[in-house]
Amino acid sequence: MRVEGHVKTSLCHSSPRCIFKSLFINTSPSPLPTFKYNPLYMHASFTLFYHQPPSKTFFPTMASAEQKFPPQQQKTQPGKEHLMTPPPQFTSPDYKPSNKLQGKIALITGGDSGIGRAVSNLFSLEGATVAFTFVKGSEEKDAKETLEIIKRAKTAEAKDPMAIPTDLGYDENCKKVVEEVVSAFGRIDILINNAAEQYECGTVEDIDEPRLERVFRTNIFAYFFMARHALKHMKEGSNIINTTSVNAYKGHAKLLDYTSTKGAIVAFTRGLSLQLVSKGIRVNGVAPGPIWTPLIPASFKEEETAEFGGHVPMKRAGHPIEVAPSFVFLASNSCSSYITGQVLHPNGGTIVNG
Repeated sequence: MRVEGHVKTSLCHSSPRCIFKSLFINTSPSPLPTFKYNPLYMHASFTLFYHQPPSKTFFPTMASAEQKFPPQQQKTQPGKEHLMTPPPQFTSPDYKPSNKLQGKIALITGGDSGIGRAVSNLFSLEGATVAFTFVKGSEEKDAKETLEIIKRAKTAEAKDPMAIPTDLGYDENCKKVVEEVVSAFGRIDILINNAAEQYECGTVEDIDEPRLERVFRTNIFAYFFMARHALKHMKEGSNIINTTSVNAYKGHAKLLDYTSTKGAIVAFTRGLSLQLVSKGIRVNGVAPGPIWTPLIPASFKEEETAEFGGHVPMKRAGHPIEVAPSFVFLASNSCSSYITGQVLHPNGGTIVNG
């Protein structure tokens, strides 16, 4: 277990429960922690919880009205995980791997941080060999940290992970990513289309053509490009999983272009699943709700970030580790062999149709 930063000396350092509870003030007599950040305890990025005993209180199981994040904003896209307070949780002592993806080759776009980091970590714990992409020139620090995380997480049989810098908005770049992975590992069994960017807007008039094109290139063009090139190296039993969003179903006034791409991803997932079902390749999606990832401080004002996630029935934002098991489930043929063209909804209780 590794902790970087400043930790209050009275903490029980050997207990993941103690470390996690120290991040947040527990103002309730209930043993469930409420998500109110306490800046006196920790400002850190850390890797923890490998081979730790389960903790029943790692995440609260009922709503807490007390969640607050410290006000923060990152001025540039993409956001950076190592600058976030508190750091997003990408693993949990409650998660018990069981070789669900043993021997598989997985390619994860945007795997350096946020949901992508959590998926990369769990896939490695489940026995997969993992390659992931990150934004060239912007996300090297997060990518380096993730590479070290999944190197420690991987099983003995898996090959060393690979991190690939690129801009996925262009077809030729996606082709090169696929070729690099196939050159190293011989094939692709699981493609996770996950990379995304978003920008807050006031009205539709605020979105000019260059920005609209940029968001669509990253969020939906890349999904098409990656799929068309990866499929040449995917056999029967392979899987494609696309990250969409709860906003595809309920809309978001301040994320109009982003939300439009997420709706397109749902349609893309359903259509592609029908194309590939005869080849024995399943295509599904995951539509997260408000998840604490680098997109959030890079997209919203400080006061909006502080309140992020409080509007859902569970009254808090989720963490990447609370979404990543959905990807494991859909990627595992032993768990989801009769599921294709569907979308899972880890969203804190928001009811959606579809």
